Amino acid sequence: MESVTRTMDQAVKAIKDREGKYLTFTLDNEEYGISILKIKEIIGMMSITPVPRTPEFVKGVINLRGKVIPVVDLRLRFGMEAIDYTERTCIVVVEIAGQAGTILMGCVVDSVSEVLNIKAEDVEDTPSFGARLDTSFILGMAKMEGGVKILLEIDRVLNTEETALLEKVA
Repeated sequence: MESVTRTMDQAVKAIKDREGKYLTFTLDNEEYGISILKIKEIIGMMSITPVPRTPEFVKGVINLRGKVIPVVDLRLRFGMEAIDYTERTCIVVVEIAGQAGTILMGCVVDSVSEVLNIKAEDVEDTPSFGARLDTSFILGMAKMEGGVKILLEIDRVLNTEETALLEKVA
């Protein structure tokens, strides 16, 4: 009985953990969200220095007020077609968990939309797409005004090896 209660408590906590404020942005006309607690800042596109022998989605590094920050293009990370950057393209600087603590990472997005307060009851679990498709980086699906916003678990967008690579790049 105690294990059932503990499991129920964990399930309630997991649902409540998805409630909160999210920065929403677009990639290929789809809306995504990242917990505002993970966001450090939003900056316009700037010169990105390429780093040799990194995956295609790692665009390189930027110098942000004296700190070298790796930058990934979320379109490419998610297997979308690359596009030319526009005046609305920006870099969302997030803090992710690395092996040696937290690291800053820039995420190139098509455009930033708004900050939304999302209630736990508006978030559904990620549908199952079969065992071959990894959706562990999706926190849930937020039902909003007849549409859906994909909430990202930004710490899981990159796998362990890719996160370790970013730590070395930075």
